[in-house]
Amino acid sequence: MYETIKYEENNSIATVTISRPKQMNALNSQVLDELYEVFVKIREDDDIRAVIMTGEGRAFVAGADIAQMAELDAVEGRDFARRGHLVMNLIENVEKPVIAAVNGFALGGGCELAMACDIRIASTKAKFGQPEVGLGIIPGFGGNLRLPRLVGRGMAKYLIFSGDVIDAEEAARIRLVEKVVEPEQLMDEAIKVANMIIDKAPIAIRLAKDVTNNGYDTDLKSGSAYEVNAFGVLFGSEDMREGTKAFLEKRSPQWKNK
Repeated sequence: MYETIKYEENNSIATVTISRPKQMNALNSQVLDELYEVFVKIREDDDIRAVIMTGEGRAFVAGADIAQMAELDAVEGRDFARRGHLVMNLIENVEKPVIAAVNGFALGGGCELAMACDIRIASTKAKFGQPEVGLGIIPGFGGNLRLPRLVGRGMAKYLIFSGDVIDAEEAARIRLVEKVVEPEQLMDEAIKVANMIIDKAPIAIRLAKDVTNNGYDTDLKSGSAYEVNAFGVLFGSEDMREGTKAFLEKRSPQWKNK
């Protein structure tokens, strides 16, 4: 079905693996198109409750495909960036939580892809960076926007302007990633986190992601109103009744609002 990615579903968890190991999983137009297609499928499948994104081989994604980019003119370059933004925005806003299991190099477009995910878990072998200025360009898939929101403007400028590549421990220190584990533990840890999430009320997870994403980019007053409305909506859900009842009865809840 797909040529550049692998897709699996197991116990309500979808795993998307970028599979161009000889090209270090570089993002070309075909990869972007297939990522868009698979995340539309994920968005519309109510049985999927969480997603894990990773790469095959020794790279998560080593960047956008330089061989393809080298041939683009100004109009084509803008179209390529628009395609990248379309994919990253879809991943960021899909209702299901997306966990990046960063197994190796996450450079350029790979770092941008990881940042579009909700949670980043990194192998100790992972490397992060935005080295685009060394090619005479800038991050084009949202890196200039998401990186300062995660690590602060000063650190983002340092990483983008210098093109420095950092290891997983430094990425954790600056809050670019949430967890660092040994390589052999990476997928198990990602699955563990995914299971922790899908154990909770689906409608609550959806609204928590929505409020967190949208409330972050607005003023406190508007964000507060957004949160209050979402909180009130949940009080009309079956899952809120079931969750509170199960807590009081000291049993596991049986969620209904998928």
